[in-house]
Amino acid sequence: MSGRGKDTRPVVHAAGGVLWRPGPAGPEVALVHRPRYDDWSLPKGHVEADEHPVVGGLREVVEETGFRARFVRAVGKVAYDVPRRKRHGGSGATARKRVVYWSALAGTGEFVPNEETDELRWVSVKEGGKLLTYSMDQRILREFGKQPSSTATMLIVRHAKAGRKQGYQGDDLARPLDRHGRAQAEALVDLCGAFGPGRLLSAPPVRCQQTLEPLAEESVLPIVEEPTVSEQAYARDPAAAHRRIREIAREGERSGIVPVVCSQGGVIPDLTAWWAGADDVRLPAARNRKASVWVVTTADGVLLTADHIDTPLPLEH
Repeated sequence: MSGRGKDTRPVVHAAGGVLWRPGPAGPEVALVHRPRYDDWSLPKGHVEADEHPVVGGLREVVEETGFRARFVRAVGKVAYDVPRRKRHGGSGATARKRVVYWSALAGTGEFVPNEETDELRWVSVKEGGKLLTYSMDQRILREFGKQPSSTATMLIVRHAKAGRKQGYQGDDLARPLDRHGRAQAEALVDLCGAFGPGRLLSAPPVRCQQTLEPLAEESVLPIVEEPTVSEQAYARDPAAAHRRIREIAREGERSGIVPVVCSQGGVIPDLTAWWAGADDVRLPAARNRKASVWVVTTADGVLLTADHIDTPLPLEH
């Protein structure tokens, strides 16, 4: 057993992205120069106490580059020591900074020099590895370069909290979200919005549809009922749901639209395990909690990558 005690230093949460666009010889990535440090880096920044790291990461990418973007998949994480702010301790004290990076597909926009970033360059992945100042950024860019070039993304959402089944009087299909569940559903608006959703599908239970209602209102998209991903239908015929999830993925690939599928706890763990096993993808550890989100990428309905977001609510700082 190690003699080192538990690290009790404060954690500084940050997030960012590898902003990229298709190029004639492969992806071109955007690197920014920061005059304060005179360095070249990937766009990133601190996550505010009231925002989710995914939401904060996208905000920082947009603010530092001037380009709209949507996240596609996770790229990696880094951690390193930084000086503590004065309110956290005395001279020489450090905090642990953790940065999460996502692949960010660039949309429209224009870079305008500002106090934080005074130059932006679009370069190849290979050129970017030479230009970046820090080895940790170089490692993230190498990981990005190894990932599939597909940009087809799908979100699979477990419905938000709906109280205890045992305490509900009436048809369980009509059991609504409770107060905490409604807060989770509201938080899913910004979280799912970071991935540019364009199609909303839901299992029939009211709690599933209510989970997507705030997102539907914000995006002005209809919620389409998808019976195959309900617990009852899945128990009767899981193969039908397996075929349908691949079909939804292919439809998204052909149209360029990101689908969001809301389902239930009796479906999602088995469905994702089946998909990963069928296509030889290793899933990250996941508790599949209420309102958690799977971010998957596909090509011809085949699973390429799978990332799990445990909660849409901001992290405790």
